Amino acid sequence: MEKQINQLEPSAVWKYFEQILQIPRPSKKEDKIIEFLLKFGKENNLETNRDKIGNVLIKKPATKGKENLKSVILQSHVDMVCEKNSDIQFDFEKDAIQAFVDGEWVTAKGTTLGGDDGIGVAAQMAILTSKDIEHGPIECLFTVDEETGLSGAFALKKGFFDSKLLLNLDSEDEGELFIGCAGGVDTVATFKYKPKAVKKDIIAFKINISGLKGGHSGDDIEKGLGNSNKIINRFLWNATNKFSINLALFDGGNLRNAIAREAHAVFTVKTKFKEKLIKYFNEFEKIIKKELTVTEPNLIITLEKVKKPKFTIDKNIQFNLLNSLYACPHGVYEWSREIEGLVQTSTNLASVKFKKKNIIEVTTSQRSSVDSAKVNIADKVDSVFRLAGAEVFHSDGYPGWSPNLDSEIMNITKNAYKKLFKTEPVVRAIHAGLECGLFLEKYPDLDMISFGPTIKGAHSPDERLNIETVDKFWKLLLEVLNNIPEK
Repeated sequence: MEKQINQLEPSAVWKYFEQILQIPRPSKKEDKIIEFLLKFGKENNLETNRDKIGNVLIKKPATKGKENLKSVILQSHVDMVCEKNSDIQFDFEKDAIQAFVDGEWVTAKGTTLGGDDGIGVAAQMAILTSKDIEHGPIECLFTVDEETGLSGAFALKKGFFDSKLLLNLDSEDEGELFIGCAGGVDTVATFKYKPKAVKKDIIAFKINISGLKGGHSGDDIEKGLGNSNKIINRFLWNATNKFSINLALFDGGNLRNAIAREAHAVFTVKTKFKEKLIKYFNEFEKIIKKELTVTEPNLIITLEKVKKPKFTIDKNIQFNLLNSLYACPHGVYEWSREIEGLVQTSTNLASVKFKKKNIIEVTTSQRSSVDSAKVNIADKVDSVFRLAGAEVFHSDGYPGWSPNLDSEIMNITKNAYKKLFKTEPVVRAIHAGLECGLFLEKYPDLDMISFGPTIKGAHSPDERLNIETVDKFWKLLLEVLNNIPEK
Protein backbone atom coordinates (compact mmCIF):
# COMPACT_ATOMS: atom_id res chain seq x y z
CA MET A 1 0.00 0.00 0.00
CA GLU A 2 1.36 3.41 -0.97
CA LYS A 3 2.31 5.81 1.77
CA GLN A 4 0.33 8.94 2.42
CA ILE A 5 2.06 12.33 2.14
CA ASN A 6 1.91 12.83 5.90
CA GLN A 7 3.87 9.59 6.37
CA LEU A 8 6.88 10.76 4.37
CA GLU A 9 10.21 11.96 5.78
CA PRO A 10 11.28 14.57 6.77
CA SER A 11 7.92 14.65 8.52
CA ALA A 12 7.92 18.36 9.42
CA VAL A 13 8.50 19.43 5.80
CA TRP A 14 5.84 17.12 4.39
CA LYS A 15 3.38 18.13 7.12
CA TYR A 16 3.56 21.75 6.09
CA PHE A 17 3.59 20.91 2.38
CA GLU A 18 0.34 18.99 2.82
CA GLN A 19 -1.18 22.02 4.58
CA ILE A 20 -0.05 24.30 1.75
CA LEU A 21 -1.73 22.00 -0.81
CA GLN A 22 -5.09 22.83 0.79
CA ILE A 23 -4.69 26.57 0.19
CA PRO A 24 -5.53 28.08 -3.23
CA ARG A 25 -2.63 30.31 -4.28
CA PRO A 26 -2.71 31.35 -7.94
CA SER A 27 -0.32 34.12 -8.92
CA LYS A 28 -1.73 37.55 -8.07
CA LYS A 29 -4.40 35.90 -5.89
CA GLU A 30 -2.32 34.87 -2.89
CA ASP A 31 -4.48 36.39 -0.14
CA LYS A 32 -5.27 33.03 1.46
CA ILE A 33 -1.66 31.84 1.67
CA ILE A 34 -0.56 35.27 2.95
CA GLU A 35 -3.20 35.11 5.69
CA PHE A 36 -2.05 31.56 6.50
CA LEU A 37 1.57 32.67 6.93
CA LEU A 38 0.68 35.71 9.02
CA LYS A 39 -1.38 33.51 11.34
CA PHE A 40 1.43 30.95 11.43
CA GLY A 41 3.96 33.59 12.50
CA LYS A 42 1.67 34.98 15.18
CA GLU A 43 0.81 31.56 16.61
CA ASN A 44 4.50 30.72 16.91
CA ASN A 45 5.37 34.04 18.57
CA LEU A 46 7.69 35.04 15.74
CA GLU A 47 8.28 38.58 14.52
CA THR A 48 6.17 38.77 11.35
CA ASN A 49 5.85 41.58 8.83
CA ARG A 50 4.00 42.07 5.56
CA ASP A 51 4.78 44.73 2.98
CA LYS A 52 2.25 46.55 0.77
CA ILE A 53 2.30 44.06 -2.09
CA GLY A 54 1.99 41.00 0.15
CA ASN A 55 5.54 39.74 0.72
CA VAL A 56 5.82 38.22 4.19
CA LEU A 57 8.95 38.22 6.38
CA ILE A 58 9.16 36.04 9.48
CA LYS A 59 12.19 36.25 11.78
CA LYS A 60 13.50 33.66 14.22
CA PRO A 61 16.23 34.46 16.76
CA ALA A 62 19.42 32.42 16.96
CA THR A 63 19.45 29.35 19.16
CA LYS A 64 21.49 29.58 22.36
CA GLY A 65 25.21 29.97 21.69
CA LYS A 66 24.72 30.86 18.00
CA GLU A 67 23.94 34.55 18.43
CA ASN A 68 27.24 35.68 16.86
CA LEU A 69 26.70 33.88 13.56
CA LYS A 70 25.90 35.83 10.41
CA SER A 71 22.20 36.24 9.80
CA VAL A 72 20.77 34.17 6.92
CA ILE A 73 17.63 34.76 4.90
CA LEU A 74 15.75 31.79 3.42
CA GLN A 75 13.53 32.70 0.47
CA SER A 76 10.78 31.08 -1.58
CA HIS A 77 7.65 32.24 -3.42
CA VAL A 78 4.12 31.44 -2.32
CA ASP A 79 2.30 31.44 -5.68
CA MET A 80 2.03 28.52 -8.07
CA VAL A 81 1.52 27.92 -11.79
CA CYS A 82 -2.10 26.92 -12.43
CA GLU A 83 -2.23 24.46 -15.32
CA LYS A 84 -4.62 21.56 -15.77
CA ASN A 85 -5.57 19.02 -18.38
CA SER A 86 -8.57 20.09 -20.45
CA ASP A 87 -10.66 17.13 -19.26
CA ILE A 88 -10.21 18.02 -15.57
CA GLN A 89 -12.80 20.08 -13.69
CA PHE A 90 -10.79 22.18 -11.23
CA ASP A 91 -10.97 25.72 -9.84
CA PHE A 92 -7.52 26.91 -8.74
CA GLU A 93 -9.11 29.77 -6.79
CA LYS A 94 -11.22 27.45 -4.64
CA ASP A 95 -10.09 23.83 -4.78
CA ALA A 96 -7.34 22.03 -2.86
CA ILE A 97 -4.67 20.29 -4.92
CA GLN A 98 -5.38 16.56 -5.11
CA ALA A 99 -1.89 15.25 -4.43
CA PHE A 100 -0.87 11.64 -3.97
CA VAL A 101 2.20 9.42 -3.66
CA ASP A 102 3.10 7.66 -6.90
CA GLY A 103 6.08 5.40 -6.27
CA GLU A 104 9.13 7.63 -5.81
CA TRP A 105 7.16 10.80 -6.52
CA VAL A 106 4.44 13.05 -5.19
CA THR A 107 2.19 14.33 -7.97
CA ALA A 108 -1.35 15.67 -8.48
CA LYS A 109 -4.46 14.49 -10.29
CA GLY A 110 -4.52 16.28 -13.63
CA THR A 111 -3.15 19.61 -12.37
CA THR A 112 0.12 21.24 -11.44
CA LEU A 113 1.26 20.16 -7.99
CA GLY A 114 2.66 23.44 -6.69
CA GLY A 115 5.89 21.85 -5.52
CA ASP A 116 7.33 24.89 -7.30
CA ASP A 117 7.69 26.49 -4.80
CA GLY A 118 5.46 25.03 -2.10
CA ILE A 119 8.20 22.70 -0.97
CA GLY A 120 10.48 25.68 -0.34
CA VAL A 121 7.77 27.35 1.73
CA ALA A 122 7.28 24.12 3.69
CA ALA A 123 11.01 23.85 4.47
CA GLN A 124 11.05 27.41 5.77
CA MET A 125 8.08 26.73 8.01
CA ALA A 126 9.75 23.58 9.34
CA ILE A 127 12.87 25.59 10.24
CA LEU A 128 10.83 28.31 11.89
CA THR A 129 9.02 25.86 14.19
CA SER A 130 11.96 23.56 14.92
CA LYS A 131 12.98 23.09 18.56
CA ASP A 132 16.08 20.95 18.07
CA ILE A 133 17.90 22.56 15.11
CA GLU A 134 20.80 24.84 16.00
CA HIS A 135 21.21 27.95 13.86
CA GLY A 136 22.13 31.62 13.90
CA PRO A 137 19.65 34.45 13.30
CA ILE A 138 17.20 33.52 10.55
CA GLU A 139 14.87 35.54 8.37
CA CYS A 140 12.34 33.83 6.08
CA LEU A 141 11.08 35.78 3.08
CA PHE A 142 7.95 34.60 1.27
CA THR A 143 7.40 36.51 -1.98
CA VAL A 144 4.27 36.83 -4.11
CA ASP A 145 3.64 36.59 -7.85
CA GLU A 146 6.94 35.05 -8.87
CA GLU A 147 5.40 33.03 -11.68
CA THR A 148 3.59 35.69 -13.70
CA GLY A 149 5.45 38.92 -13.14
CA LEU A 150 7.98 38.75 -10.29
CA SER A 151 5.99 41.65 -8.86
CA GLY A 152 6.77 40.68 -5.28
CA ALA A 153 10.49 40.88 -5.92
CA PHE A 154 10.07 44.05 -7.99
CA ALA A 155 8.18 45.77 -5.15
CA LEU A 156 10.55 44.67 -2.38
CA LYS A 157 11.86 47.72 -0.54
CA LYS A 158 15.38 48.30 0.70
CA GLY A 159 15.64 47.57 4.41
CA PHE A 160 12.78 45.03 4.54
CA PHE A 161 15.29 42.40 5.67
CA ASP A 162 18.78 42.58 7.17
CA SER A 163 20.68 39.43 6.16
CA LYS A 164 23.48 39.44 3.59
CA LEU A 165 23.50 35.69 2.98
CA LEU A 166 20.49 34.42 1.01
CA LEU A 167 19.39 30.84 0.34
CA ASN A 168 16.89 30.75 -2.53
CA LEU A 169 14.87 27.52 -2.18
CA ASP A 170 13.38 27.58 -5.68
CA SER A 171 15.53 25.24 -7.78
CA GLU A 172 14.41 21.93 -9.22
CA ASP A 173 17.51 19.75 -9.68
CA GLU A 174 18.94 18.04 -6.61
CA GLY A 175 22.71 17.79 -6.77
CA GLU A 176 23.00 21.10 -8.59
CA LEU A 177 23.78 24.41 -6.93
CA PHE A 178 22.81 27.52 -8.85
CA ILE A 179 24.82 30.73 -8.69
CA GLY A 180 23.32 32.57 -11.66
CA CYS A 181 20.13 32.80 -13.73
CA ALA A 182 18.71 34.30 -16.90
CA GLY A 183 16.86 37.58 -17.15
CA GLY A 184 13.64 37.80 -19.10
CA VAL A 185 11.07 39.95 -20.86
CA ASP A 186 7.65 39.37 -22.42
CA THR A 187 6.73 40.50 -25.92
CA VAL A 188 3.01 40.72 -26.68
CA ALA A 189 1.51 41.33 -30.13
CA THR A 190 -2.09 42.25 -30.82
CA PHE A 191 -4.06 42.07 -34.05
CA LYS A 192 -7.46 43.63 -34.60
CA TYR A 193 -9.68 41.84 -37.10
CA LYS A 194 -12.98 42.47 -38.85
CA PRO A 195 -15.55 39.67 -38.49
CA LYS A 196 -16.82 38.37 -41.81
CA ALA A 197 -20.15 36.63 -42.38
CA VAL A 198 -19.94 32.90 -43.08
CA LYS A 199 -20.96 31.83 -46.57
CA LYS A 200 -23.48 29.10 -47.26
CA ASP A 201 -21.41 26.69 -49.35
CA ILE A 202 -18.98 25.83 -46.55
CA ILE A 203 -18.43 23.33 -43.77
CA ALA A 204 -16.61 23.92 -40.49
CA PHE A 205 -13.89 21.89 -38.79
CA LYS A 206 -12.13 21.95 -35.45
CA ILE A 207 -8.51 20.84 -35.18
CA ASN A 208 -7.28 19.96 -31.69
CA ILE A 209 -3.80 19.35 -30.29
CA SER A 210 -3.36 17.59 -26.93
CA GLY A 211 -1.10 15.10 -25.17
CA LEU A 212 2.04 17.24 -25.33
CA LYS A 213 4.29 17.31 -22.27
CA GLY A 214 4.54 21.07 -21.96
CA GLY A 215 6.95 22.25 -19.30
CA HIS A 216 8.96 25.18 -18.03
CA SER A 217 9.88 27.65 -20.76
CA GLY A 218 13.33 28.06 -19.20
CA ASP A 219 14.34 24.68 -17.76
CA ASP A 220 12.78 22.62 -20.57
CA ILE A 221 13.26 24.84 -23.62
CA GLU A 222 16.23 22.84 -24.95
CA LYS A 223 14.46 19.46 -24.85
CA GLY A 224 12.84 19.70 -28.27
CA LEU A 225 9.31 19.45 -26.88
CA GLY A 226 6.36 20.14 -29.13
CA ASN A 227 4.65 23.53 -29.03
CA SER A 228 0.91 23.24 -29.70
CA ASN A 229 0.76 26.76 -31.15
CA LYS A 230 3.49 25.99 -33.67
CA ILE A 231 1.97 22.65 -34.65
CA ILE A 232 -1.57 23.91 -35.17
CA ASN A 233 -0.38 27.03 -37.01
CA ARG A 234 1.66 24.87 -39.38
CA PHE A 235 -1.52 23.03 -40.37
CA LEU A 236 -3.57 26.21 -40.69
CA TRP A 237 -0.90 27.94 -42.79
CA ASN A 238 -0.72 25.06 -45.25
CA ALA A 239 -4.49 24.55 -45.31
CA THR A 240 -4.92 28.25 -46.12
CA ASN A 241 -2.55 27.99 -49.07
CA LYS A 242 -3.99 24.69 -50.32
CA PHE A 243 -7.72 25.11 -49.71
CA SER A 244 -8.26 28.80 -48.87
CA ILE A 245 -9.73 28.07 -45.42
CA ASN A 246 -11.20 30.85 -43.29
CA LEU A 247 -10.18 31.04 -39.63
CA ALA A 248 -12.83 31.54 -36.95
CA LEU A 249 -10.92 30.75 -33.75
CA PHE A 250 -7.39 30.03 -32.55
CA ASP A 251 -6.87 29.23 -28.87
CA GLY A 252 -3.51 27.84 -27.79
CA GLY A 253 -1.35 27.78 -24.68
CA ASN A 254 -1.95 29.67 -21.45
CA LEU A 255 1.03 30.90 -19.46
CA ARG A 256 3.96 33.04 -20.60
CA ASN A 257 6.43 30.79 -18.77
CA ALA A 258 5.07 27.44 -19.94
CA ILE A 259 5.58 25.67 -23.26
CA ALA A 260 2.14 25.42 -24.89
CA ARG A 261 0.66 21.93 -24.40
CA GLU A 262 -2.80 22.25 -25.92
CA ALA A 263 -4.43 24.24 -28.72
CA HIS A 264 -7.48 24.18 -30.92
CA ALA A 265 -8.75 26.12 -33.91
CA VAL A 266 -12.02 26.37 -35.80
CA PHE A 267 -12.11 27.15 -39.52
CA THR A 268 -14.36 26.88 -42.53
CA VAL A 269 -13.66 25.51 -45.99
CA LYS A 270 -15.67 25.22 -49.18
CA THR A 271 -17.60 21.98 -49.33
CA LYS A 272 -15.84 20.93 -52.53
CA PHE A 273 -12.51 20.76 -50.65
CA LYS A 274 -13.80 18.56 -47.83
CA GLU A 275 -12.28 15.24 -48.88
CA LYS A 276 -8.97 16.74 -49.97
CA LEU A 277 -8.64 18.61 -46.68
CA ILE A 278 -9.32 15.46 -44.64
CA LYS A 279 -6.75 13.58 -46.71
CA TYR A 280 -4.20 16.34 -46.12
CA PHE A 281 -4.93 16.30 -42.38
CA ASN A 282 -4.25 12.57 -42.21
CA GLU A 283 -0.91 13.08 -43.97
CA PHE A 284 -0.08 16.01 -41.67
CA GLU A 285 -0.85 13.98 -38.55
CA LYS A 286 1.55 11.22 -39.62
CA ILE A 287 4.32 13.71 -40.43
CA ILE A 288 4.11 15.55 -37.09
CA LYS A 289 3.90 12.38 -35.03
CA LYS A 290 6.94 10.99 -36.83
CA GLU A 291 8.90 14.22 -36.24
CA LEU A 292 8.07 14.20 -32.53
CA THR A 293 8.00 10.46 -31.90
CA VAL A 294 10.90 10.60 -29.41
CA THR A 295 10.04 13.70 -27.43
CA GLU A 296 6.23 13.60 -27.64
CA PRO A 297 5.02 9.98 -27.83
CA ASN A 298 1.55 10.88 -26.46
CA LEU A 299 0.74 13.62 -28.98
CA ILE A 300 -2.90 13.57 -30.14
CA ILE A 301 -4.10 15.50 -33.19
CA THR A 302 -7.78 15.33 -34.13
CA LEU A 303 -10.00 16.88 -36.79
CA GLU A 304 -13.77 16.94 -36.44
CA LYS A 305 -16.68 18.50 -38.28
CA VAL A 306 -18.42 21.13 -36.12
CA LYS A 307 -21.29 23.58 -36.26
CA LYS A 308 -20.72 26.57 -38.54
CA PRO A 309 -19.27 29.54 -36.60
CA LYS A 310 -21.04 32.90 -36.55
CA PHE A 311 -18.13 34.59 -38.32
CA THR A 312 -14.57 34.22 -39.56
CA ILE A 313 -11.79 36.81 -39.44
CA ASP A 314 -10.91 38.91 -42.46
CA LYS A 315 -8.43 37.41 -44.89
CA ASN A 316 -5.79 40.10 -44.46
CA ILE A 317 -5.50 39.56 -40.71
CA GLN A 318 -5.57 35.81 -41.17
CA PHE A 319 -2.68 36.08 -43.63
CA ASN A 320 -0.68 38.31 -41.26
CA LEU A 321 -1.43 36.24 -38.15
CA LEU A 322 -0.57 32.83 -39.60
CA ASN A 323 2.55 34.06 -41.39
CA SER A 324 3.90 35.86 -38.33
CA LEU A 325 3.26 32.84 -36.10
CA TYR A 326 5.11 30.66 -38.60
CA ALA A 327 8.04 33.08 -38.74
CA CYS A 328 8.15 33.75 -34.99
CA PRO A 329 11.12 31.88 -33.47
CA HIS A 330 10.56 29.41 -30.66
CA GLY A 331 13.13 27.47 -28.65
CA VAL A 332 16.86 27.85 -28.09
CA TYR A 333 18.28 30.84 -29.93
CA GLU A 334 21.86 30.82 -28.65
CA TRP A 335 24.04 28.66 -26.40
CA SER A 336 26.44 30.09 -23.82
CA ARG A 337 30.02 30.51 -24.94
CA GLU A 338 31.22 30.54 -21.33
CA ILE A 339 29.38 27.66 -19.66
CA GLU A 340 29.14 24.43 -21.66
CA GLY A 341 25.61 23.09 -21.98
CA LEU A 342 23.90 26.27 -20.75
CA VAL A 343 21.24 27.87 -22.90
CA GLN A 344 22.14 31.54 -23.13
CA THR A 345 19.13 32.89 -25.05
CA SER A 346 15.71 31.48 -25.88
CA THR A 347 12.18 32.50 -26.80
CA ASN A 348 8.82 30.88 -26.10
CA LEU A 349 5.68 31.25 -28.26
CA ALA A 350 3.46 30.97 -25.22
CA SER A 351 -0.15 31.65 -26.21
CA VAL A 352 -2.53 32.75 -28.95
CA LYS A 353 -5.91 34.00 -27.76
CA PHE A 354 -9.00 35.50 -29.39
CA LYS A 355 -10.07 38.24 -26.97
CA LYS A 356 -13.08 40.54 -26.73
CA LYS A 357 -13.56 43.48 -29.11
CA ASN A 358 -12.18 41.52 -32.09
CA ILE A 359 -8.64 41.35 -30.68
CA ILE A 360 -6.16 38.52 -31.14
CA GLU A 361 -3.36 38.50 -28.56
CA VAL A 362 -0.10 36.61 -29.03
CA THR A 363 2.11 36.30 -25.94
CA THR A 364 5.78 35.37 -26.13
CA SER A 365 8.58 35.41 -23.56
CA GLN A 366 12.33 35.77 -24.01
CA ARG A 367 15.17 34.79 -21.65
CA SER A 368 18.91 35.34 -21.68
CA SER A 369 21.83 35.39 -19.28
CA VAL A 370 23.24 38.28 -21.35
CA ASP A 371 21.13 41.41 -21.08
CA SER A 372 21.95 42.73 -24.56
CA ALA A 373 21.10 39.33 -26.06
CA LYS A 374 17.75 39.39 -24.22
CA VAL A 375 16.97 42.75 -25.82
CA ASN A 376 18.10 41.46 -29.21
CA ILE A 377 15.85 38.38 -29.26
CA ALA A 378 12.90 40.42 -27.96
CA ASP A 379 13.47 42.93 -30.77
CA LYS A 380 13.62 40.11 -33.31
CA VAL A 381 10.24 38.79 -32.18
CA ASP A 382 8.97 42.38 -32.16
CA SER A 383 10.06 42.89 -35.76
CA VAL A 384 8.29 39.73 -36.97
CA PHE A 385 4.95 40.92 -35.63
CA ARG A 386 5.45 44.56 -36.66
CA LEU A 387 6.05 43.41 -40.23
CA ALA A 388 2.67 41.67 -39.96
CA GLY A 389 0.99 44.90 -38.91
CA ALA A 390 0.48 44.02 -35.23
CA GLU A 391 0.83 46.38 -32.30
CA VAL A 392 3.66 45.18 -30.07
CA PHE A 393 4.70 46.01 -26.53
CA HIS A 394 7.27 44.64 -24.10
CA SER A 395 6.99 44.09 -20.37
CA ASP A 396 9.46 45.80 -18.06
CA GLY A 397 11.43 42.57 -17.86
CA TYR A 398 13.68 41.42 -15.07
CA PRO A 399 17.46 41.21 -14.72
CA GLY A 400 19.63 38.13 -14.69
CA TRP A 401 21.92 37.09 -11.86
CA SER A 402 25.60 36.99 -12.78
CA PRO A 403 27.62 34.17 -11.15
CA ASN A 404 30.06 35.07 -8.36
CA LEU A 405 32.77 32.41 -8.36
CA ASP A 406 34.20 33.79 -5.12
CA SER A 407 30.91 33.44 -3.24
CA GLU A 408 31.22 32.54 0.44
CA ILE A 409 27.80 30.92 0.60
CA MET A 410 28.57 28.91 -2.54
CA ASN A 411 31.67 27.43 -0.91
CA ILE A 412 29.79 26.71 2.32
CA THR A 413 26.99 24.93 0.43
CA LYS A 414 29.36 23.05 -1.85
CA ASN A 415 31.42 21.76 1.09
CA ALA A 416 28.25 20.84 2.99
CA TYR A 417 27.03 18.80 0.04
CA LYS A 418 30.34 16.95 -0.30
CA LYS A 419 30.41 16.19 3.42
CA LEU A 420 26.87 14.80 3.45
CA PHE A 421 26.74 12.87 0.20
CA LYS A 422 30.42 12.11 -0.57
CA THR A 423 30.15 13.51 -4.06
CA GLU A 424 30.79 16.81 -5.80
CA PRO A 425 27.70 18.88 -6.60
CA VAL A 426 27.35 20.58 -9.96
CA VAL A 427 27.71 24.36 -9.61
CA ARG A 428 26.16 26.23 -12.50
CA ALA A 429 23.81 28.90 -13.74
CA ILE A 430 20.20 28.19 -14.71
CA HIS A 431 18.32 29.36 -17.79
CA ALA A 432 15.13 29.85 -15.80
CA GLY A 433 14.43 33.18 -14.14
CA LEU A 434 14.87 33.49 -10.38
CA GLU A 435 14.09 36.42 -8.14
CA CYS A 436 17.76 36.68 -7.17
CA GLY A 437 18.61 39.21 -9.88
CA LEU A 438 15.97 41.60 -8.56
CA PHE A 439 17.11 41.09 -4.96
CA LEU A 440 20.63 42.00 -6.00
CA GLU A 441 19.42 45.30 -7.45
CA LYS A 442 17.93 46.29 -4.07
CA TYR A 443 20.59 44.63 -1.92
CA PRO A 444 23.90 44.76 -3.85
CA ASP A 445 25.86 43.20 -0.95
CA LEU A 446 23.85 39.98 -1.00
CA ASP A 447 25.71 36.69 -1.37
CA MET A 448 23.27 34.13 -2.77
CA ILE A 449 22.84 30.52 -3.79
CA SER A 450 19.82 28.53 -4.99
CA PHE A 451 19.12 24.83 -4.45
CA GLY A 452 16.17 22.49 -4.02
CA PRO A 453 14.84 18.96 -4.53
CA THR A 454 14.15 17.43 -7.92
CA ILE A 455 10.94 18.55 -9.61
CA LYS A 456 10.03 17.24 -13.04
CA GLY A 457 7.37 18.61 -15.37
CA ALA A 458 7.19 21.98 -13.63
CA HIS A 459 4.53 24.34 -15.02
CA SER A 460 2.54 21.41 -16.41
CA PRO A 461 0.02 18.87 -15.05
CA ASP A 462 2.87 16.33 -15.15
CA GLU A 463 4.63 18.17 -12.30
CA ARG A 464 6.03 15.71 -9.78
CA LEU A 465 8.27 16.03 -6.74
CA ASN A 466 10.88 13.38 -6.00
CA ILE A 467 10.51 12.11 -2.42
CA GLU A 468 14.11 11.00 -1.81
CA THR A 469 15.54 14.33 -2.95
CA VAL A 470 13.31 16.27 -0.54
CA ASP A 471 15.12 14.48 2.27
CA LYS A 472 18.50 15.36 0.73
CA PHE A 473 17.40 18.96 0.22
CA TRP A 474 16.39 19.19 3.88
CA LYS A 475 19.64 17.69 5.14
CA LEU A 476 21.65 20.07 2.96
CA LEU A 477 19.70 23.05 4.24
CA LEU A 478 20.39 22.07 7.85
CA GLU A 479 24.07 21.45 7.16
CA VAL A 480 24.46 24.85 5.49
CA LEU A 481 22.83 26.57 8.47
CA ASN A 482 25.14 24.62 10.77
CA ASN A 483 28.20 25.99 8.94
CA ILE A 484 27.36 29.67 8.75
CA PRO A 485 30.42 31.61 10.02
CA GLU A 486 30.52 34.26 12.69
CA LYS A 487 30.03 37.91 11.86
